[in-house]
Amino acid sequence: MTDTPLHWQTISELSQRIHDGSLSPVDLMEHLLARVEALDTGLHSFRLISRERAMAAAQAAELSLRAGQDMGPLHGMPYAVKDLIDVQGLPTTAGSNLLLDNLARSDASVVRRLNQAGMVLLGKTNTVQFAFGAPGVNHHHGTPQNPWHATPHVPGGSSNGSGVAVGAGLVPMALGTDTGGSVRIPAALCGTVGLKTTVGQVSRAGVFPLSWTFDSVGPLTRSVADAAMVYQAMRGPDPLDVSTRGTAPYEDVLSGLRDGVRGLRLAFAESVFWEEADHEVAQAVRACGDVLANLGAHVSSLPFPEAVEATEANGHGIISAVEAYREHQERLGDRLEAYDPVVTYRIAMGRDATANDYLRTVQACEALRLRAQRALHDVDAFLAPTTMVPALPLAQVDASLEAYRYWNPRYSRNTRVGNVLGLCSLTVPCGLTSQGLPIGLMICSKGFDEATALRVGYAYEQATAWHRQRPDLAWATAPRA
Repeated sequence: MTDTPLHWQTISELSQRIHDGSLSPVDLMEHLLARVEALDTGLHSFRLISRERAMAAAQAAELSLRAGQDMGPLHGMPYAVKDLIDVQGLPTTAGSNLLLDNLARSDASVVRRLNQAGMVLLGKTNTVQFAFGAPGVNHHHGTPQNPWHATPHVPGGSSNGSGVAVGAGLVPMALGTDTGGSVRIPAALCGTVGLKTTVGQVSRAGVFPLSWTFDSVGPLTRSVADAAMVYQAMRGPDPLDVSTRGTAPYEDVLSGLRDGVRGLRLAFAESVFWEEADHEVAQAVRACGDVLANLGAHVSSLPFPEAVEATEANGHGIISAVEAYREHQERLGDRLEAYDPVVTYRIAMGRDATANDYLRTVQACEALRLRAQRALHDVDAFLAPTTMVPALPLAQVDASLEAYRYWNPRYSRNTRVGNVLGLCSLTVPCGLTSQGLPIGLMICSKGFDEATALRVGYAYEQATAWHRQRPDLAWATAPRA
């Protein structure tokens, strides 16, 4: 039995205890709810906690186990969802005061599948308003505080609350969405694992849309094995999301997870990923190559100019801006004055773009994806920093709209390459800065090849101890000013 406190144990560790009878789902839920109550006033990761609902679900999970109805390794496991994801009877506010009364009539497909796997919902986490924003700032509902520093630092967005909740040990898994890095950025800045799935692998039905071209759903967890288990439970075709139409009904990413990296062809993707990168970030990520080479991987360098073109092809995020404006115009009209200022200019960009601008950009991205597939033919995965800079003080990033607009693309530049090129991508902890702030290694594999990204991430994780580093949260017990 591990001596690690319950709140820092992985899903794998907790699952073993639940199934051997040494831990009940009810006791686990009570422990985590008490921790949320003690710490989240300072962290502000959760938008909504339904204690009665969470306890009822945990009790039902416990009773079904006693009756011999075992739903698998996720049975009885608490989780949280980003407040873009529908949970029947609860509001989906998408981080905005404009949707406070937006009660969900049914569960999102991902919620339904996780519930069917035996997981129990603890609550809904905060998000950047309408998922627009890489630093993780929200002026309507408040910005969650990065758990790794007593002075407010940015948590990363847009799945800011999910990153903080997992990074602070409030819940072992939280769902996020990733349109340009919104799973991987908060995972990297908060010291967790984050999986960006290929569009078409996991249903987006019941998820408030930002961009139907790029939106994906993925887990933030404390280990790669945990991410693999959750991904496997969520993925598969869904008649409610046409993007999943060609997806195989089942994929086993767990059987090969521990196969190691011996013989795999890995490469550092050069050029744009390293430009203006923080020295400590670059140094930590480069050191990952030695770890993987010592495990038997062939580690080289890849010029990959397609990454540079990917940062330019969707200039200023025009595809997501246009697609978001289309959604917002239907739901909310043209009330741009009621939006968070850090969001308004992106929505306005979508409003003002021409059809020719949009279609030209879509076609350029489609052509670039085909070229990228050819360029990656001889590598199994490439490596890069998840973000070019670590978490910075919130006061610095959000000092003004101009400051925010400067830092926003600096957090999303590296991650959005994978969205534009249709790749899947995993971030894992790979170091700490001299200020004690997490650094993330991004592992990108070809689209629909989550198994390889997870396999590489697992091998690196098992060879290092960065995923076991924990923030000192003594400061979080005091209410924020």
